[in-house]
Amino acid sequence: MNITYACPICHAPARTSFEAATRELDCPHCHQRLAVPEDAVAGNIVKRCLVCPSTDLFVRKDFPQRLGILIVAIGIVGSSIAWYHANLAWTYGILFATALVDVLLYSFVGDALMCYRCQAQYRGVAEMDAHGVFDLETHERYRQLSARLEANREQTAPRA
Repeated sequence: MNITYACPICHAPARTSFEAATRELDCPHCHQRLAVPEDAVAGNIVKRCLVCPSTDLFVRKDFPQRLGILIVAIGIVGSSIAWYHANLAWTYGILFATALVDVLLYSFVGDALMCYRCQAQYRGVAEMDAHGVFDLETHERYRQLSARLEANREQTAPRA
């Protein structure tokens, strides 16, 4: 199992392997050690985030969303150009090829578990389906919490 996360101290991205017996995560940049809660991992099952105190995790495809959007955009532009030149066969061929690429990627790309609060990503974890898929309401709750904490931090910061 491995985890990709942003270090809460230096905010640098880090990736490390972990097991159920792992009790600390070590940031490779600032060498800060993060204590892992004892109830976070049982066997190969992640029950809560190892980086932050959140228990809200969701399952998503382990594929870069921007690359997926780029593939769809190329398909749309290509089919639009074929449509402009009145080539109906190429128009639909490009659209169907784009859809086929999308279906193949969806079928073969694995899943990752992600934390709503700190966006830590877990790969190679068993029983991810117990956490469910993305929930916009939960995401919005954590987004607003983060915005309030940032506003509070700016108000309490000393001014130069």
